[in-house]
Amino acid sequence: MEETLDQQPETILLGKTGIQITTLGVGAWAWGDRMFWAYGRGYGDEDIKAAFTTSLKGGINFYDTAEAYGSGHSERFLGSFLPEVETPVVVATKFMPFPWRLSKKTMVRALRNSLKRLKLERVDLYQVHMPFPPMPIETWAEALGDVVQMGLARAVGVSNYSEEQMRRAYAVLAKRGIPLASNQVLYSLIHRKVEHNGLLKTCQELGITLIAYSPLAQGVLTGKYSPDKPLPGIRGQRYNRGLLEKVQILIQMMREIGQDHDGKTPAQVALNWVICKGAVPIPGAKNARQAQENIGAINWRLSEAEVAALDKASVEFS
Repeated sequence: MEETLDQQPETILLGKTGIQITTLGVGAWAWGDRMFWAYGRGYGDEDIKAAFTTSLKGGINFYDTAEAYGSGHSERFLGSFLPEVETPVVVATKFMPFPWRLSKKTMVRALRNSLKRLKLERVDLYQVHMPFPPMPIETWAEALGDVVQMGLARAVGVSNYSEEQMRRAYAVLAKRGIPLASNQVLYSLIHRKVEHNGLLKTCQELGITLIAYSPLAQGVLTGKYSPDKPLPGIRGQRYNRGLLEKVQILIQMMREIGQDHDGKTPAQVALNWVICKGAVPIPGAKNARQAQENIGAINWRLSEAEVAALDKASVEFS
């Protein structure tokens, strides 16, 4: 079923930055990634462009990539699409703090290289990909402040940071009058750790947008996979047959709930659940069909009772 929007997609503020993003974005991890997503086997360049074009046509304005995705290929794909875009697009990318990057200058250099691949003068959101040692949280937070003041990034965020790490980065930036816009973390119906460890609550208290990556649990919550049809490659090792067997009850509930919302799919219900929790899901899209399905997750809402029922049904996974 092709999704059509009767109205423009809802938008929210990205943290306290004044930047408006749609309540759902697009994660570009799979764009050019051969090892994990098997780019070149089952989907290729034209599929990726169709995914972008379809998402844009559907009103989605938020696109998240990283220098580490496909060793820069993801950024190059997005950079090749942007010159043709007439409507404003919010572009986010990430800095990987590899152990050999030992000074703030390495972030500036990495961002300039990302901007070349993206064909941009500045990025809308620049994020530290994860809190790798040996450099302390504070060093990279100061570097994030530097790139904002240099005009290379409109806003800055972090990814995979714990509540304590996020608070430390927030404090460093606050002293410079720069808001920490976001924390991008794993969050889905079967990955609800952020609800239990205080991270989601702290984000809401501090005005930090929680961006949810893998909101479909890398395909598990689409209903496409089962014990008889396991996930391929590395994903199949992460989500084994035992988990796929247990999750079928949850999938069936999402199907039933979706029927009460004009035939929404399990994936659309799963994404809407994340939105109802106050986070911004960034599902991947390897082709136009997946992008179209993602679009169907916005401009409607699960009821409080439905959210509660899904919470209860997924509690064993969280």
